[in-house]
Amino acid sequence: MNIFRHRPFGLLAPALLIAVAGCSSADDSAKVAVPSPDARTATVCRDLHRVLPEKLDGRDRDDPEPRSAYTAGWGSPAIILRCGVVRPPKMVDPKVAEGGDPDAVAGEVDGVDWLMEKHGDGTWRFTTANRVAYVQVSLPKGMPAQDEGTAVLTDLAGAVKKAIPKGIASMR
Repeated sequence: MNIFRHRPFGLLAPALLIAVAGCSSADDSAKVAVPSPDARTATVCRDLHRVLPEKLDGRDRDDPEPRSAYTAGWGSPAIILRCGVVRPPKMVDPKVAEGGDPDAVAGEVDGVDWLMEKHGDGTWRFTTANRVAYVQVSLPKGMPAQDEGTAVLTDLAGAVKKAIPKGIASMR
């Protein structure tokens, strides 16, 4: 058996892997973990999906992969919305309620209550409060919450109020 005859294929495999990895990293479509809501929450999340805006803070809608009625996205890098997520731990943290946590703040934008969390990597995450489902919105790195975050939440307020009634979300 001639080992040199098989060597080009051995060298080709790593090259193919690099080429495939290079193609996939250039792909701009966002990939998002899809929530698994209970039946009650799934119904209101599907209602929300139908009324979400086509534009958010001037960005066109471009839903992430895998496609789901529980996720939506706008722009690139994407602003990501996930409906039916579990309650964030900071939502029950007394330091947040008292204003003693600089990385998490409770606030209201156009009639919708939000928990606003700043992460160590510079990203922001907003989660609805006092609604029958938790809706989470994540801003991409480098997008300041004080400016664009307010516009994003303002653009989403009407859809959230229309589809997600006030109330207590499941405790899961």
